[in-house]
Amino acid sequence: MFKKTTFMLAGTLMLTAAIMAISKPALLDMQAEAASENSAQAESTLVRSHSPILGPEEAPVTIVEFFDPACEACRAFYPLTKSILENYPEKVQLVVRYTPFHGDVSDKAIRVLEVARRQGVFEPVLEALLSRQGQWAAHGSFDESAIMDIASEAGLDRNAAEEQLNSAEVQAVIDQDMADVKANQIRQTPTFFVNGEPLDPFGMQELIDAVEDEIEEVSDGTGPQ
Repeated sequence: MFKKTTFMLAGTLMLTAAIMAISKPALLDMQAEAASENSAQAESTLVRSHSPILGPEEAPVTIVEFFDPACEACRAFYPLTKSILENYPEKVQLVVRYTPFHGDVSDKAIRVLEVARRQGVFEPVLEALLSRQGQWAAHGSFDESAIMDIASEAGLDRNAAEEQLNSAEVQAVIDQDMADVKANQIRQTPTFFVNGEPLDPFGMQELIDAVEDEIEEVSDGTGPQ
């Protein structure tokens, strides 16, 4: 009887070990899949991991701007968004989404900006291109060499950039942003979202008011520090 019980116990242990051996890879696959899903959920159609961010990444108030560097209205709004960031240096961040609505000129400038982001000089190149927008995108004209000249003067490594502009990595970023433009039904630039809510009605003062309302809410009514 004792031998029979021992044999049964040994058989049970062997079966359990076999089940665990089979189940462990499946469990690891499930854990990996769950981690991948969590990572995907951290992104959204408004903000992607590649999106340029001006301001602190942990800021409680996020402005998302669907932005075209060749857009005159985007250029006009930039001093305002910059001022907001300066007024609330710890509470507001600006996320830029590429929106090439002006054809080849926009596409070229966006590629230069994306390469600038990868080189760590996004902000100075952005400001240089906007401040001298009339030199490369005036009245529908397109001066490709001027874009590169201006960006290089602002700190872009031109030789490295020329190898990167048409890379698969840069193209993937543009494709993703265009997919998100469609997903969010963006029809004009700039289009703003403040903490996920579209700016409606649209306007400079309306943007200021929306940001200040969010700051007041996250600050429990104490306002900006």
